[in-house]
Amino acid sequence: MNAERILDVRGMEQPEPLLRVLAALGELGFGEYLHLLSHRDPVLLYPLLAQQGFAYEKTLPGVATIELLIWRAGDAVAERGVRERAS
Repeated sequence: MNAERILDVRGMEQPEPLLRVLAALGELGFGEYLHLLSHRDPVLLYPLLAQQGFAYEKTLPGVATIELLIWRAGDAVAERGVRERAS
């Protein structure tokens, strides 16, 4: 099982990125996290993540791409995968 699921929504117009992220989150299994690549900061997503019980870590590797690593809050296996990826 690959713990990381990559979703690249760069270049898509709203609301397509948000819809795709929400669909992908619904498919996350135990120990999995979503690696989101976006060309803009998904500010509408953050409150939805909190409401639906997800945690996230945001990285800004460059001006053109924002990355989010998202996992179910309380899923220690997925969170460990995120932390290992970051180190």
